[in-house]
Amino acid sequence: MKTPTHVSNRFQFEVRAPLATTAVLFAPEAERGWVGKDWNPEFIYPQPAADVPGAVFTVQQGAQKSVWVNTRFDVEGGRMQYVSFVPETLVSTVEVCLTPLAPSRTGVEVTYSRTALDASANERVEALGASDREKGPHWQDAIERYLDH
Repeated sequence: MKTPTHVSNRFQFEVRAPLATTAVLFAPEAERGWVGKDWNPEFIYPQPAADVPGAVFTVQQGAQKSVWVNTRFDVEGGRMQYVSFVPETLVSTVEVCLTPLAPSRTGVEVTYSRTALDASANERVEALGASDREKGPHWQDAIERYLDH
């Protein structure tokens, strides 16, 4: 019998903006501005929707709906963490760590950890992990374009 897969991947990039400006971009409601049409969180808590610690929301991507919980939201310290799960399929943790590099530059480090809840989801977890490794340049470009407008 196969064991459920666990993968963890990290990527880094820089943003030409101060930490205070960059940090708020990693909140679920604010991410709508740069992530694109596939990111449409529907807030369960709080109502009305707000980017706060403990927020709970869902995201529909294709045929699957994931449930997300904001487990850490420290804008001043530049630390955010989200846990999401697709029932009976996988659990993911996304950690964002920001570091001021200069008054107008911020370092971004993102770590995705994904665990299959059943070995039947192993291929999906491995594919997501491979995709996670490649996200840095895309995120950097999307954020820079958003900030330029």
